[in-house]
Amino acid sequence: MPESAEFVFGVDLDGVVADFYSHARCLAAEWFEVPEASLTPAVKKDLAAWGFPDAISYQRLHRWAVTQRNLFRDMPPIWGARSALRRLSDDKVRIRIITHRLYIDRFHQAAVRQTIDWLDHHGIPYRDLCFMADKRAVEADLYIEDTPENIKKLQKAGKEVLIYTNTTNMEIKGERVDDWKAAEDHVRQHLERWRPQSR
Repeated sequence: MPESAEFVFGVDLDGVVADFYSHARCLAAEWFEVPEASLTPAVKKDLAAWGFPDAISYQRLHRWAVTQRNLFRDMPPIWGARSALRRLSDDKVRIRIITHRLYIDRFHQAAVRQTIDWLDHHGIPYRDLCFMADKRAVEADLYIEDTPENIKKLQKAGKEVLIYTNTTNMEIKGERVDDWKAAEDHVRQHLERWRPQSR
């Protein structure tokens, strides 16, 4: 490995750095015109518990949320993510954002622009920004991910992945973190193991 090699940390956004589910819950309550408290926070990936019977019905909400409610610009960050990523970046970890936000056609520009604005507004450091459905196609030394399908695919491909715990992924086994303090600690452990190999 060349002396100038960098440790690459592949970071998912929604459900890991951006608090997607709490913000989506608020918007779903507006969409259905029901009290937010009536929608459970303990969701699965398909959001069926909120009244979406299939992917098409959710896509209608998603399109409206991005184009009319600036979903990707206005959602809050997950506590601790920003400062942890700043410290890791300061310690020469290459932050590679890998997110799948372009899965509905005809409004990619809004999704990309809102994502960049959100990252800049919250002072989140990154060297690369990748919009990819298949996270395996983007190289990293370590990934952090919450979506069950992505975690399983990364694990099957032999990739090292931190599972960021939420109600969508509780059944999956692997290296798990419950908050960004733990995530930063795990990244630093991986970094220390990687450093001798990079010399």
